[in-house]
Amino acid sequence: MEFLLPVLVGALYALCMGLIREPHRRRFNAIMVVGAGAAYLSGGGFGGWELLGTAVITYVGYRGLESWTFIGIAWLLHTAWDLLHHLKGNPILPFAHDSALGCALCDPVIALWCFRGGPSLVGFLRNGPAVCRRTAGQLPPA
Repeated sequence: MEFLLPVLVGALYALCMGLIREPHRRRFNAIMVVGAGAAYLSGGGFGGWELLGTAVITYVGYRGLESWTFIGIAWLLHTAWDLLHHLKGNPILPFAHDSALGCALCDPVIALWCFRGGPSLVGFLRNGPAVCRRTAGQLPPA
């Protein structure tokens, strides 16, 4: 369950994001990944490198305001940062020892969804995969 739950959280995140309409969904996710990039600033244990890691994820997330691909890349950068923190023993949540590992398992699920264009999985559940493919990354008609 320790490894399955974070994957399910990532899937649930992608599912819930389908409730936000485009282009707001992409912009909201760019903000979310930038916020996640700052998660270790309050004591991640890498000193000044925490600022550099946050700056890189922030820049890539900023590029994500206009690109799902950049959002996916930022989530993968955060995954790498999570793994480094897990190996060093600095969890995101001080009271949950394996929280960085959980985050490292959750983030790639979100990244994969972003690389697909952040489609509404709500539409997929309602109408099947054809609707999901047809609407992935597209803006609604004006």
